[in-house]
Amino acid sequence: MSAPTSDTAGMDASRRGELVELYRDGPDVVAEALAGITEAQLDRRPGPDDWTPREVVHHLGDSEMTSAIRLRLLLAEDDPIIVGYDEAEFARRLFYGDRPIDAALEAFRASRRTTLEILERLTPEQWARTGTHTESGAYGIETWLEIYARHAHEHSDQIKRARAQ
Repeated sequence: MSAPTSDTAGMDASRRGELVELYRDGPDVVAEALAGITEAQLDRRPGPDDWTPREVVHHLGDSEMTSAIRLRLLLAEDDPIIVGYDEAEFARRLFYGDRPIDAALEAFRASRRTTLEILERLTPEQWARTGTHTESGAYGIETWLEIYARHAHEHSDQIKRARAQ
């Protein structure tokens, strides 16, 4: 998922709360999309350039671990550099096509859970912390939340579309 081109500094507490709740719901939304999925459905590719549900789950696990570290860098370092990565290369090189999904789902859930514990404790000053993303420039905690709050929901929809075909 690409990062926005600018930081969203100044988000009010109400909006942050809504996004944190979306973020919190992510694992349940993904679990719902995967409920009762068969091995054949896990490997169904809706189109030549689309990911299978199995690949989506592995992406969610890896992306969530990466996002958890990004948040921690923004909080623990002054003006950190947040490094982008090539999702397609991760998929090719990290065996997304044939690994079982259970560990990736556990990593996704655990990363969300530990990150939520941090988000729930942030002060207004911490919410305003920023760094620089190597692909998009200014990148802060609020930008991070804007991206990742919806990430699982978007991929849940992708899984549902693949299953429906």
